[in-house]
Amino acid sequence: MTARIIDGKAFAVGVRERAGAAVADLKAAHGLKPGLAVVLVGADPASQVYVRSKAKQTVEAGMASFEHLLPEATSEADLIALVERLNADDQVHGILVQMPLPKHMDEAKVVNTIHPDKDVDGLTAISAGRLVLGQDGLVPCTPRGCVMLAKDAVGDLTGLNALVIGRSILVGKPVAQLLLAENCTVTTAHSRSQDLPGLARQADILIAAVGRERMIKGSWIKPGATVIDVGINRIPAPERGTGKMRLVGDVAFDEAVEVAGAITPVPGGVGPMTVACLMRNTVIAACQQAGVDVPTSLDG
Repeated sequence: MTARIIDGKAFAVGVRERAGAAVADLKAAHGLKPGLAVVLVGADPASQVYVRSKAKQTVEAGMASFEHLLPEATSEADLIALVERLNADDQVHGILVQMPLPKHMDEAKVVNTIHPDKDVDGLTAISAGRLVLGQDGLVPCTPRGCVMLAKDAVGDLTGLNALVIGRSILVGKPVAQLLLAENCTVTTAHSRSQDLPGLARQADILIAAVGRERMIKGSWIKPGATVIDVGINRIPAPERGTGKMRLVGDVAFDEAVEVAGAITPVPGGVGPMTVACLMRNTVIAACQQAGVDVPTSLDG
């Protein structure tokens, strides 16, 4: 058996197109143009790429894009002051502070300065609390993308056994909460879990989010399981030339694809969904702040 490859890139295009259609509906019905502010401190090359991608897709969806590119030496107080100004700006419906921040800044303090109604990354303590309590709120983008891909591959997730390998606040913990909301039986595994291969072999849905290249072997996968690989690991690619790198996931793809029922590749799986779900969150945030219903076009 060879697994079906879950095309996250194609799925993300659909999510972005629906976000664009919802923006057009909001403009026509309410004169509302959602706006996303992205703040980058420093010149980290990977972060610069992400910020450019987010700004480009924001504009393509018909939304307003506000970029704030700050020097590495910016003080924490100045960054917090900027976030507070964006909180008060009615044209800005979503705020994203690109991580990582310089070492002289307290990331948690900065993130929790973002008003939870504008927290389109879903990382504030209030957003996390709303998620745990099952209240309406903005959900972290990568976990939301994982669950959307799993549902597209499987359909109804009710009653399925889900294993989340990783317990970070960025992916592991929120994706476990989202799977619980889909009525899965959820196990969260981590570095101190015993018999991780045995736990994995019981999982109908396996979410890999540990940041260790090819850690999860094909022999760990339950036959027919759906595997969502969040890992993005750079490894040498000598076949491409000296010093060249390529991306691999947390799952040993070539092994797992022979066992799983469906699997996301790296790249081209979960990654594109993160920015697409950011667009979706910005539309939802704008509607909530304006007190209008989210257009049905957002979900097709």
